[in-house]
Amino acid sequence: MAERLPSVAGPNWDGRLRPVDRPAAGSPGGTGRAGAPGTAGAFKQALVRELERGVRFSQHAEQRLRSSGIALNPEELERLRLAVDQAEAKGARESLVVMDRLALVVSVANRTVITAINGERMRDNVFTNIDSAVILGPPGRALNESQTGLDLLGGGPGARG
Repeated sequence: MAERLPSVAGPNWDGRLRPVDRPAAGSPGGTGRAGAPGTAGAFKQALVRELERGVRFSQHAEQRLRSSGIALNPEELERLRLAVDQAEAKGARESLVVMDRLALVVSVANRTVITAINGERMRDNVFTNIDSAVILGPPGRALNESQTGLDLLGGGPGARG
C-alpha cells in the first residue's frame, strides 16, 4: 500500500490554486539571485526585444542611411525583418542583405544592422566578416519556402539556359 502523504492544504483551503508570493531579493527568505543588479531590467529589455522581433539599426548604419538620403518605409522594414528571420533559420551570424537600392550588413544574433551601403557605392565593394547573404527580389515578390533569392534573379534550380 502506498504511503499517505500529509495534507499541506490546511483546514481553510477552498481547493483553488493561487500564485505564490516570493520574497524580494535581499529580504529575509530571498535568494538574492533574482535581484542581482541590473538583471531585472536587462531581462525585461531582452524579453521585449524578442517579442517585437524587429530589426534595430546601429548609430553607424543610421548615419550611412541619412547621408545617402535613404529612409526605409514600413514595407521595406518588414522585408528586412523577414530576411533576418531567414538568415537566422539557416544559422547565420553576420549576413549581407541586398534589397532594392542598398546592401545592409546585419548581425543576425543581435538583429542589428551594422552598416548600410547605397546602390551607387555597392559596386566594386568587398564585403568581409559575413557568413551568409540574403538577396531579396523586387518588392511585392516575396519569397515562399520553396524559392531562393536566386530564383527571382533567374539563377535558381529552375533556371533555363
